[in-house]
Amino acid sequence: MASFTSGSSQEDLQQLMDQRKRKRMISNRESARRSRMRKQQLSDDLTSQVNQFKEQNNQIATNINMMTHLFLNVEAENSILRAQLVELNQRLQSLIEIISCTNSSRSLEKRTSTFGLSDIHPTTICLQGPSNIDINYHHELDDFLNPWNLLNVNQSIMASSDSFMY
Repeated sequence: MASFTSGSSQEDLQQLMDQRKRKRMISNRESARRSRMRKQQLSDDLTSQVNQFKEQNNQIATNINMMTHLFLNVEAENSILRAQLVELNQRLQSLIEIISCTNSSRSLEKRTSTFGLSDIHPTTICLQGPSNIDINYHHELDDFLNPWNLLNVNQSIMASSDSFMY
């Protein structure tokens, strides 16, 4: 009987070891399954983040392209406005010179008529130097070449249609 009890205790021990082994195997399988699920979840999360980053990157690239286009348009418009500013400043300077010439021409006419200086021609040409100082000098010009005396030349001529013979 002792051998029967020792055989049964060995069987019990073997069953206990097999049961523990199965529990360990099941536990290891479950742990491996959880580990695979965590890895899969992490992989899915990272894939989702990659997709979000790609979408954000595309939006940023689109915004950069739009801003670059707008910047180039504003830069072109700014360049045009600068050119117009230079042109308008030149026109203003020309108008100031013309006004200065007409004012000095009028004052010269007053002086010649007041003082009886008939030898000085009332035509005055004004030059403006780089230091913005008016330089006035008198120059005798033919009345025909004086632009202020061209008013008589620009009068219209009336003609009837029957005066032309074809």
